[in-house]
Amino acid sequence: MSKPRGIAQKIAFIVAIFCYLAALGCVAATAYYGNQLGSESPIVAAFSASIVFFAACGIVLHVIGKSNLPDLRISELKKE
Repeated sequence: MSKPRGIAQKIAFIVAIFCYLAALGCVAATAYYGNQLGSESPIVAAFSASIVFFAACGIVLHVIGKSNLPDLRISELKKE
């Protein structure tokens, strides 16, 4: 049985999608500047590092957004 996701998990999943899109944008920029400036340019190295960062950030946020987190609220002890 799956419980509904909280607002923080929904936001994390949306930000994960933006991270994936940013990684794809960095792939395109790396390809473009790699052809224009050469592969030894610091711009190409920066975009290559950004690909790794955004992809890893997207993976972590995707897992957080789709996991089934337990309810960690402190509840009152009921007397029986």
